[in-house]
Amino acid sequence: MSTALFKVRKEFCGDCSNALKRFIGGMDGVSEVRVENGMVAVEYDEKGTRGVDVPRVAKESIERLGYRVEES
Repeated sequence: MSTALFKVRKEFCGDCSNALKRFIGGMDGVSEVRVENGMVAVEYDEKGTRGVDVPRVAKESIERLGYRVEES
């Protein structure tokens, strides 16, 4: 299992948090999505993703909702 962590500049509203959990959580290979305290954690199994770059898709999804991912 792998975990992709993203820090965002502000807290997620409830609707955005639920949208991320539904979209990213519905991807093949993703086992859990946690959104709390300005962080998004996506746990996934690389073997089950069917070649999808889960961290890239997760980051793009966060940014499409209007949040800015901070670079570490």
